[in-house]
Amino acid sequence: MTTDTTLTRERADLLETLRAHRGFLRYTVRELTDEQAGQRTTVSELCLGGLIKHVAETESGWVDFIVDGNSAIMSGKDFSKWTEADFVERANGFRMLPGETLAGLLAEYERVATRTDELVATLPDLDLSHPLPPAPWFEPGARRSARRVLLHIIAETAQHAGHADILREALDGQKTMG
Repeated sequence: MTTDTTLTRERADLLETLRAHRGFLRYTVRELTDEQAGQRTTVSELCLGGLIKHVAETESGWVDFIVDGNSAIMSGKDFSKWTEADFVERANGFRMLPGETLAGLLAEYERVATRTDELVATLPDLDLSHPLPPAPWFEPGARRSARRVLLHIIAETAQHAGHADILREALDGQKTMG
């Protein structure tokens, strides 16, 4: 098992930053019921449980990309050939569906986080890269290194922690900070 004391400074910094933003996101949903976590509090479709679910799925998908390449992103589907079912599946990734619980979503997020942290600690080279799949939001022929993917995961987590803070404040006035 690798510990923080054996990590390079870069890897330790990546993990520390990711863990901080994960902590903000988790703190935002403290003491909520499943009903509250699934409630929309703004005009958007977002709910707090859905954000936890989305961030966990996104992190897991990008870690799969680091390990397996672009076939891991949406199972290698060509985004230009998405069906209505693909779009529904994508939208459901932002929602708490019947039978989902906040505790279950947080447990899955913890499982994903543990896997990511272990990969950061053990990946032989952060310069490992793979081509991105064809998609309108990726430059044709673009590649992403493990380092850049990890920076993206950090940015995604931080951005959604901010969204969660707004949703929580609209729900019951609680804030992550301040």
